[in-house]
Amino acid sequence: QVQLVESGGGLVQAGGSLRLSCAASGRFSNVNAMGWFRQAPGKEREFVATISWSGGNTYYTDSVKGRFTISRDNAKNTMYLQMPSLKHEDTAVYYCATSPTYGTPWIPSMYTYWGQGTQVTVSS
Repeated sequence: QVQLVESGGGLVQAGGSLRLSCAASGRFSNVNAMGWFRQAPGKEREFVATISWSGGNTYYTDSVKGRFTISRDNAKNTMYLQMPSLKHEDTAVYYCATSPTYGTPWIPSMYTYWGQGTQVTVSS
């Protein structure tokens, strides 16, 4: 079993930056990727980015590609999402999750364990 705890959310003005962290603990024998999702009020959970367990491969949704950066610190078992140039439409609860596969990262059901989420609010 894997436990995930997100942190780093908050209120920021448009154009500002935040860095989200996802601390993982437990057994990682069946984890091959980690990802970030977000869910805005009244909307479905949306894929944001994923990173392979080794950190060598990453994939982003088009709306954040070239703007957000996903990374991992293997020694700390922590994943990050660096979010510069934030826009009002980035407002959502951000969740981290683990998956046994890296193949179809945009599908929420491919992920096994989820954190409790951290709120990101971008004021316009």
